[in-house]
Amino acid sequence: MLPWRNMLIGGALLGAFAVVGTGMVTLTHELTEHRIEENEREALLASFHAVIDPAIHDNELDTDRIEVRDAQLGKGLVDVYRARLEDAPMAVLMTPSAPDGYSGAIKLLVAINYDGSLSGVRVLRHRETPGLGDKVEAQRSDWILGFAGLSLENPGPEGWAVKKDGGSFDQFTGATITPRAVVGAVQRSLLYYRNHRDTLFATPAIVDIDEDDHEPWHGEEHE
Repeated sequence: MLPWRNMLIGGALLGAFAVVGTGMVTLTHELTEHRIEENEREALLASFHAVIDPAIHDNELDTDRIEVRDAQLGKGLVDVYRARLEDAPMAVLMTPSAPDGYSGAIKLLVAINYDGSLSGVRVLRHRETPGLGDKVEAQRSDWILGFAGLSLENPGPEGWAVKKDGGSFDQFTGATITPRAVVGAVQRSLLYYRNHRDTLFATPAIVDIDEDDHEPWHGEEHE
């Protein structure tokens, strides 16, 4: 067999292996990516259902989403998810930040019923001191669970502070800054909701969260 024919055959085999290999890698990536996205969605819904009763909504929470921007809610865009039952508004789940944590911003999940009462609050992300500030986590203590059922009227304006500041909320031994920051952020979220409730529910959901060609509603600017 002539050398050039050997080279052609070898090249063809290498090309075939490359095509098959690329196809397998692409297929594996697509299957893995889908599984990762589904896992992320399940984790997101689990966090939602930790603060609201799944029975109060029949819509897809993760897709009924808008973005808002307001200094009361922290820096940057804030995700707001809407819970509806037979198209009736039931609750919102907001992701504000408390910028004044001891070690930086504290990302929260604040669920507010349509009537303005809190359904629940959780900490999504923080860098607070282990053993002290991390008691805002539901896994560390039940402190964060105490927000459920409260509202702007309960405990009232003066009550929305830690006891050291004359309010109704316990602080942690050796760590007052962290609970103070969370209490303040939750109160500001309630105030924002009270002032924007109708618009929050009426704004069309973002259709494709992966595209940047939409214009999110930014609410009122208070920078």
